[in-house]
This record gives sequence, C-alpha cells and structure tokens, in this order.
Amino acid sequence: MSDVLVIGGGVIGLLTARELVRSGADVTLVEMGTTGREASWAGGGIMSPLYPWRYADPVTALSLRSQGHYPQLCATLREETGIDSEFVRSGLLILEPQDQDQALAWGREHQVRIESLAPDALRETAPGLGPTPSVALWLPEVAQIRNPRFVKALRRSIAGRVHIREQEEVIELLLDSGRAVGARTRKASITADRVVVCSGAWTAQLFERLGNRPDIEPVRGQMILLNAEPGQVNRMVLCRDRYLIPRRDGRILIGSTLEHQGFVKATTAEAKEDLHRAALELFPSLEHAPIENQWVGLRPGSPQGIPYIGAYPGIQGLYCNAGHYRNGLVTGPASARLVADLLLGREPGVDPSPYALDADR
Repeated sequence: MSDVLVIGGGVIGLLTARELVRSGADVTLVEMGTTGREASWAGGGIMSPLYPWRYADPVTALSLRSQGHYPQLCATLREETGIDSEFVRSGLLILEPQDQDQALAWGREHQVRIESLAPDALRETAPGLGPTPSVALWLPEVAQIRNPRFVKALRRSIAGRVHIREQEEVIELLLDSGRAVGARTRKASITADRVVVCSGAWTAQLFERLGNRPDIEPVRGQMILLNAEPGQVNRMVLCRDRYLIPRRDGRILIGSTLEHQGFVKATTAEAKEDLHRAALELFPSLEHAPIENQWVGLRPGSPQGIPYIGAYPGIQGLYCNAGHYRNGLVTGPASARLVADLLLGREPGVDPSPYALDADR
C-alpha cells in the first residue's frame, strides 16, 4: 500500500507525484496509456496563457507562480536526467488584440512586461512578418518549453522513486466507510491511504458514480508542424487565436483548433488546411516549408479554465487536480504544490477556495 495513489500520468499527474515524493510520501502513479502522451504531449509549450489578461484571477495566480519556478525546474530536470526541455524566452508577439488598454493595465497590475509596438518596431521584432497590423503587443519575457521533452524529463526524474504503472486504466475508485482507499484497474486493485485524480479530460468519468461530477469535458485541439529553417521565425506569434511557436532546430508548431467532439481523437484535412493558411498569412516565406506532421490532443475543458484542485466533498482522502484546459503546462507546478499542500496539511501558498470542487463558477 502506498501513501498516495496518483491517477493520471500527464504533466499534472507527473508534477503532483514529483511534489509528493519530494515531500517524503510513498507514491504510486497509474496511467491508462503511456505517461505524458495525451494533452501534455500535444500542446505547444507556451509558458503563458494566450491573451493572459482575459483569464480569471485564479488562473493568473497559478500561472504567475508557476512561471517563476520554470527556469530552475527545467535546469534541475536537466541535471537529474540529461534531458534538455529547451526553456527559451523567445517572447510572445500578439497581433491585432481588440483590448489593448485592458492588456496594458493588466500588465501594470501584475508586473508583467507588455509593450505596444509601432510598425517599425514590430518589423524589427519579427522580421519576415507579412502585412503589418495596426496594433501589436509584445511580451518579451514569455518563454516556451519543448513539452514532449519536458514530460520525458519529469518521468525520468521520478522513475525509481515513484511506483509507475502504465497501460493500466482505472475503471473505479475504491471507497470504504466514506474514505478513498485506492482504485481498481482492468488488471488489479491498487490500495493507498489517499488518492489524487489527475486524469485530465477523463476526470469527470471517474467521479461520475460519486455524485459530484466536476464540469470537465474534452476539447479537441489540432496542430501541425512545419520543417523550416532555423531563424526563419524567431518569436512566438499569436493572431486571432492562431499561434506559431519556433523551436531551436527551425521546426515551427502551428496551433490550434478548439473543437467539441467528445473523445474523438482524429485529425482532419480541414484543420490542416486552416492552420497552414494562417501560418502563410503571417509569414509568407513559410510557403516553402513542408508540413512534417499533424496531431491532435484532448484538453480538459472547464468553466473559465479554472482547474479543480482540492479535496472531494464528503469523501475523506480523495483529491482532485484536473481541468486546466489550455494551461496545464503553465499552471502545473503551482497546481501540484497546492494539492500537495492540502493533502499533507501544509499552509497553502495560494488561496485554495476558487479551485474547490464545490466552488461557484
């Protein structure tokens, strides 16, 4: 029997398991597939919510706290595992925002650098950009990570310290006298003193039998990858909900769709064409960069994007850390710390009330 069973091996589950084992807990992590291969793998790795000023304060609180941890976290993981997550402050350029004044005010309030760029400065910041928009905002401190490498590093960092069980789907939470005592998979029963559900888009299914179902649903997101030359695009660029993320090796991620199609994980030709067209409109020179790949992920959508973090009402020893929607990576470290604080009885560094399962949303 473990002290804690973590259900779900995405970035939230991996960070939660790492936080708990670093605090001295004996931890088992169970994952229905391969750790880190769902939404955590499929995302873009931008270390900021898109249009961050449009998010509710609870999302801002988690993202700002997490952003401060990432440089050291990535450096530590590289020392522990030899895997470079490619943390790079490439900056985020936002074109044609409709709420520039609100953005600038938000930046001043939260001490986040946001600059309004004149056309000349914009062309200097993003060489090769197509028709110059009349309004552009520049967030120079926004970083990115190569998320597939980051989740690989997380898994390697906890291997040997956490009992990892992959290819084992949890089908039922085990309760005894109003207390969580583990979970049953298609292979076996796993017992633990406490249980943390971090199963992303699949979280609501696990809680459904218990009567208090969190409002989490899958939201499909499709992306494409261009094989471009290094330096052809040198900034992350966001325009009308489409974004480009240049990697060090020249590859460029283009994302992303927002589709409510249930648990259907399938790419479409329409999305591929739409994303490619958006990229060429922004940077016409990418016409010669071939499309190397297309993929899909299922985000855990939630009201206002506010995750559910905390104890499950009425059942002792059961906790949730899920529903991060588009911001699992950028809010992950603070979310893991918060659920660990609550589970271990520590003073939380963030007000936990907005994330409670029974909070008004």
